Amino acid sequence: FLCVCASAQELKTARLGDFKLESGEMIRDCRLRYRTFGTLNAEKSNAVLFPTWFTGTTNDLVDLIGPGKLVDSSKYFVIAVDALGNGVSSSPSNSEAQPRMRFPRISIRDMVNSQHQLLTRGLHIDHLRAVMGLSMGGMQTFQWMVSHPGFMDKAIPIVGSPRLAPYDLLLWQATLDAIQADPAWKNGDYTDQPATTGLAELMSLVITTPQRHNQETAREKFVESLAQAKQRMSGFDANNWIRQAQAMMSLDVSAPFGGSLERAAAAVRARVLVIVARQDHVVTPGAALEFAALLHAEVLELEGNCGHLAFRCEAEKVVPLVTAFLEK
Repeated sequence: FLCVCASAQELKTARLGDFKLESGEMIRDCRLRYRTFGTLNAEKSNAVLFPTWFTGTTNDLVDLIGPGKLVDSSKYFVIAVDALGNGVSSSPSNSEAQPRMRFPRISIRDMVNSQHQLLTRGLHIDHLRAVMGLSMGGMQTFQWMVSHPGFMDKAIPIVGSPRLAPYDLLLWQATLDAIQADPAWKNGDYTDQPATTGLAELMSLVITTPQRHNQETAREKFVESLAQAKQRMSGFDANNWIRQAQAMMSLDVSAPFGGSLERAAAAVRARVLVIVARQDHVVTPGAALEFAALLHAEVLELEGNCGHLAFRCEAEKVVPLVTAFLEK
């Protein structure tokens, strides 16, 4: 294990060597990228792990970290981690040994296990104040609390899920089909990103609500708005998208417990705050609310019309609650 470190907030690299996946396959020369914010105290009791959302990077998390923000780096040592498959840590788009679709399928549990290695072997941290994350970061948080129940005091999954609902699976399958049905995909050996228009249209349909979309997009600006969405989508690598989407689709924290969410919940030892959005059409809230009830967790159900982006639109509710929960 080799940790190539730099100053705080700069992108660092942890080299995990050949990293074994739960499937039995291996990521060759696995590299996990991360950033740290704040200072680890002498007792090592103030560390907070913050993994990335789907296709997101730790650079996207920077604006959420700091005094007055989602997690205060003047109080906590925040470790933001680029999840496997995001194009920064080991991914189809950057692997020399296993490029493109030769990169093996990964799971949310694989992401969590790689982060566990980073913490214990690279940073010599064997306990966390909290794990927290948004969307796929919330899914990793659910997996963390079941896979390593004694490792953290608190867990804060935000618009995440312990296992995707059939509606969610339909959405992500549609994105995979859009990519793989495009002749430009060429079984992953493309020269131009495939399906950017289809993905832009699909995600624009679900990322917020119809009411919010109609409020924010004037009819005469429709073509311009869609072009902007397509431009944003062109920044995502299709093979990375496939591997991270497959990881989310395969997530089920109850799998090692015979499919029982009750038994999975019984294994959790952390105090949990679950934040969901009632009108979320990307990660519907049902499974998270069911698991929260089994955990007797604290729950915040956001009721605005921003859908999956509710944590930003209703930050005035989210940030104070997360701050208070971390301090308890």
